[in-house]
Amino acid sequence: MVSVIIPCFNAEKFIREALYSVLNQKIDDIEIIVVDDGSTDNSASIIKEEFPSVSLVKTENRGPSSARNLGTSLSKGEFIQYLDADDLLAPGKLKIQLKALQESGADIAYGNWQRLVKTTKGDYIKGEIIGKKLQNPEIDLFTDFWCPPAVYLFRRSIIDEADKWAEDVPECEDVRFILGCVFKGASFVYCDGIMAYMRIQPFGKSASTRNPMSFAQSCLKNAVWAEHQWEGRGGITKERRRALLRAYEYIARSSFGKDKETFAAAHKNLERLKPGYIPERPALLRVVSWLFGYRNAEAIALRYRNIKRKL
Repeated sequence: MVSVIIPCFNAEKFIREALYSVLNQKIDDIEIIVVDDGSTDNSASIIKEEFPSVSLVKTENRGPSSARNLGTSLSKGEFIQYLDADDLLAPGKLKIQLKALQESGADIAYGNWQRLVKTTKGDYIKGEIIGKKLQNPEIDLFTDFWCPPAVYLFRRSIIDEADKWAEDVPECEDVRFILGCVFKGASFVYCDGIMAYMRIQPFGKSASTRNPMSFAQSCLKNAVWAEHQWEGRGGITKERRRALLRAYEYIARSSFGKDKETFAAAHKNLERLKPGYIPERPALLRVVSWLFGYRNAEAIALRYRNIKRKL
């Protein structure tokens, strides 16, 4: 059985299409669980009246991670599919990935995905296709590789081994979850082709643009957590150190002049990993950091950006 778990919060505009993308998979042994996370619109009514085969669970608003954890605890499937209420599974996605998992014995199947971009008319058109293969999962997933949860299909056994979705990480919680699977020894199998579609809203669905400071704080939590995991799994190698430096540098740059506590924590970790830390890029920041120190260089860069913005 495949269990499809959909966290839903005020998604009345999209939930029908999301559910049809699952029902059209033509998988016989499937259960669909929608966790309505305190919606105030008609999402629950639509599901109850139009999709009687779907299990609907209503809760207070606790966030998508809590909804996914609840849905997982109620599910019975040997395979788990997570799907955001405004995203879509590609036709044939489940059959392709089920076959890949069964033939390879891997724990997690993944593939390519495509952006759905909102037009000025209010509809969505297909945009960029993103496709990339994992080379070193623990580093790639921590740094450059990202895809929507809908792209993955999980074997339940790895989810039972890994940590639950982190309810105290409001942004990039999916990165934390997939890394948790990696740290429990998850193996991956790549499936060629588009596996899912992700809607891009006018102001961006990306957490880094929607709420930059919350995103930076969540990144800090994830980086500290990942470093702790690595320390207990062979220590901080050169490759892991480079990945951590990139993460803490991003957090420091994002939070400087906006969140003193987050910047201080990121800067402290940079200095701990690389005493006398000087960033590799951009080149100008590296030079100014070498002359005046990293913290002073960030202050100069912030002052420059503010003047440029005013001009």
